Amino acid sequence: MAWDEKVFGLEYDLDVFSVVCVRDFNMGAMENKGLNIFNSSLLLADRKTTTDAEYERILGVVGHEYFHNWTGNRVTCRDWFQLTLKEGLTVFRDQLFSADMCSAAVKRIEDVTFLRAHQFPEDSGPMSHPIRPETYIAMDNFYTFTVYEKGAEVIRMLHTLLGPEGFRKGMDLYFKRHDGQAVTCDDFRAAMADANGRDFSQFERWYSQSGTPEVEVLEQQYDASARRYTLRLRQHTPSTPGQKGKLPLVIPIKVGLIGKNSKKDLLTPPTQVLEFTEREQSFEFTDINEPCVPSLFRDFSAPVKVLPYRTDEDTAFLMAFDSDPVNRWDASNTLAFKLLLERSKFLSSNNLAQEGMPPLSKIYTEAFRTTLADEQCDRSIKALTLQLPSWEVLSQEMSPIYPDALQLALKTARLELYSAFKSELSALYERLTLPEDDAEEALDAANVARRRLRNVVLRLLSAPGDEEAAARAYNHFTASKCMTDRYAALLALADMPQPQREKALEEFFQEAAGNPLMLDKWFRAQAGSDLDDQVERVAELQKHSAFTSKSPNRLRSLFSAFVFNRPHFHRADGKGYKLISDVVIEVDAFNPQAAARLAGAFLQWQRFDTDRQELMKKQLRRIKEAPGLSPDTLEIVQRALKPAEEQTATA
Repeated sequence: MAWDEKVFGLEYDLDVFSVVCVRDFNMGAMENKGLNIFNSSLLLADRKTTTDAEYERILGVVGHEYFHNWTGNRVTCRDWFQLTLKEGLTVFRDQLFSADMCSAAVKRIEDVTFLRAHQFPEDSGPMSHPIRPETYIAMDNFYTFTVYEKGAEVIRMLHTLLGPEGFRKGMDLYFKRHDGQAVTCDDFRAAMADANGRDFSQFERWYSQSGTPEVEVLEQQYDASARRYTLRLRQHTPSTPGQKGKLPLVIPIKVGLIGKNSKKDLLTPPTQVLEFTEREQSFEFTDINEPCVPSLFRDFSAPVKVLPYRTDEDTAFLMAFDSDPVNRWDASNTLAFKLLLERSKFLSSNNLAQEGMPPLSKIYTEAFRTTLADEQCDRSIKALTLQLPSWEVLSQEMSPIYPDALQLALKTARLELYSAFKSELSALYERLTLPEDDAEEALDAANVARRRLRNVVLRLLSAPGDEEAAARAYNHFTASKCMTDRYAALLALADMPQPQREKALEEFFQEAAGNPLMLDKWFRAQAGSDLDDQVERVAELQKHSAFTSKSPNRLRSLFSAFVFNRPHFHRADGKGYKLISDVVIEVDAFNPQAAARLAGAFLQWQRFDTDRQELMKKQLRRIKEAPGLSPDTLEIVQRALKPAEEQTATA
């Protein structure tokens, strides 16, 4: 409340702010005026059962629902097509709040990672839609990553273009004009424009065009005699269902230039904002006294893909010397991404044979070594930097997607890092381990960062899955004093076919008796395991006495977690697809919203190899033919099958 008054001048208008907590709730929370409703997983917390990440998630969600008092309740949407007016804006507000309460850089990196893993695929699939959709069959299907997370990025771009003071002026005018009204996205944009004397008519395209824009660096040139650096860019948004021939967008680019000799920022101020508005556009920087490396899209200033343009050497240079922590992390991510993608493509074209597989490059391993040894680096940032890109992010650049090749590329890379840095990782792990009598469970920023890094190191040390790794992880599990450490160890053990796995799972299950949230964790850990018979294990868990598909949280803990266990959901025999389609048909009868979300797992079928395409289409048609299918699930299935039906019609 104090934060909203200070940052946005918005005071709560009731004497009491009440909340209610419910176990069985499809959504995370709901912003009913004066009485917010929360899913128990996003409100109930204590140190014995709640992880650090869950605490931060609760902080953000409680903030989100409270902020809706003004951006959603006092000023609301004229119709459902305007949903991003309240949700995109309020997600942006809760992101700012969490950044102020925790670490701004860590929060931004986490948000970028989430956007790339979840919203970017949505933007390129059959459910692609603008943040302000033009049509829908079931509105429940448009509580999407695009409306929420991309919507927040669109608001953030306005904040970047106007600056904090200009954005606040726009917000003040918005509330002055529209308090107590039901309005549109155009009304919000008009308030921002009028308060700052700007024309945002071109910016409106972010609301009406779907898809993820791509930015290409056509030229970067340094003229030493003129002391001038020139950057020439091109933007393009690929076609999406129902939309072709996209128009240029307003893309704000936070940019810095780092001297190759001085290794310092050359601009004053160090970060400047370019407004990229044409298909092709050049930008000139004067009084540049040395050759430089550009640092583009600092703080991830726009939700775009930047096509590869740097050498590995320049990327490593940014990883070492960029003053923007988000871009330093992204440079590390880019180096790893390139290597893993090359390895995945090699494995897919060689039937998973590893002989001749590209090794991890010296540039990457040296950068990894430097990060590992850097004692000045923020521990949370270090933890994020040491992690490899996710399966979801890697798969976006592989066509067709071969799940087994991607998974093997990741597993072999982790093993190589383990082999190369075992002694350094072990030493760091010990340094991060507190004496028994210290406050292991403390929630201060330093201890949260220490736990985050220690648990990332534990996962790297667990790569072999052998007896030594299992013993270390089990000791971590039994010695832990808080759920963050205990659950990190359980997740590591869940991937190991060792006796300690079953022992830890049994102990955790006994502890969870009578605690639904802990039981959800128990199911989730097993659903995400990387074991050969994973599909069969999940099917057995469905029969467990503690499982019920009638509880949305329990359903998600098993089957949503399994769907995101991509290599096993996409197992070559199609049994993962059959398992999920069975669940979709069953759940649709009593919880269409949950069923529709699970059916969304098949939306990307076109991006996979031919055999998997046929297996997924078979299950989609089976769901479609189920008697009494709800409009929610039917819309997802119809959109998924539309490309296949169009191919059949033109054949």
